[in-house]
Amino acid sequence: MAAALGLGLAIGILLGLLGGGGSILAVPALVYGVGAPLAVAVPTSLLVVGVSSATAVLPRLWQGQVAWRIAGVFGAAGAGAAFAGAAVNRLLDPRVVLVGFAALMVTAGVRMLREQLPIGGDCALPGGGVNWRGCLPKAIGSGVVVGFLTGLFGVGGGFLIIPALVLLLGLPMTVAVGTSLVIIVLNSVAGFAAHAGDAALDYRIALAFTAAAVVGSLASARVASRLRAERLRRWFAYLVFAVAAFVVVQALINPLSG
Repeated sequence: MAAALGLGLAIGILLGLLGGGGSILAVPALVYGVGAPLAVAVPTSLLVVGVSSATAVLPRLWQGQVAWRIAGVFGAAGAGAAFAGAAVNRLLDPRVVLVGFAALMVTAGVRMLREQLPIGGDCALPGGGVNWRGCLPKAIGSGVVVGFLTGLFGVGGGFLIIPALVLLLGLPMTVAVGTSLVIIVLNSVAGFAAHAGDAALDYRIALAFTAAAVVGSLASARVASRLRAERLRRWFAYLVFAVAAFVVVQALINPLSG
């Protein structure tokens, strides 16, 4: 129980600070930190990430930092893809899923270390507004990819959503963070529904993990504006690399059953 509380708090803090990222650690935290089977860790992760993201987005709602229409398109496209990802998950060996998850973490870490491109694009025109002819296919395509990965790996996808919103759709970082949290909630709900019935959840652990994540997300969201996002993202990328290496080693030397 202590492990669930501590790890949940850490994941909530990352979600509140970065608008994502904590979700990428939830599955390995539940598998290796709490000892949950992968089939239980995936839906539990989605539950924890969905609830804590919904909490973390509240302060940003009051500041108008959510692009609602883009979030709706992105999230709706991802919802259906999450069911496809969950179907593929059931066909794969848990070890293959974890190694693939680690590869995805490395990719995300590399993206976080890269310098960002200039802001602006079809989804955030210089004078305000949206060019939906160019924005719509980008939002749908990005949503489908992230939604599929949500169902496959049991992650909210914030570490992929934010680069997509900023680099592909052109949203300012502050709006991207708030919009990402809304999309994570939508993806997590769809992913959880897709995995419902795969395994019986330990709701005592899930409740402790979720409560701690909510506290962490609320606390960190209050101080997020005072910290340099570039430094936080760089250090988080290093953490992602370390966890990815740990997951690969564990998957190879200590295979898990589903």
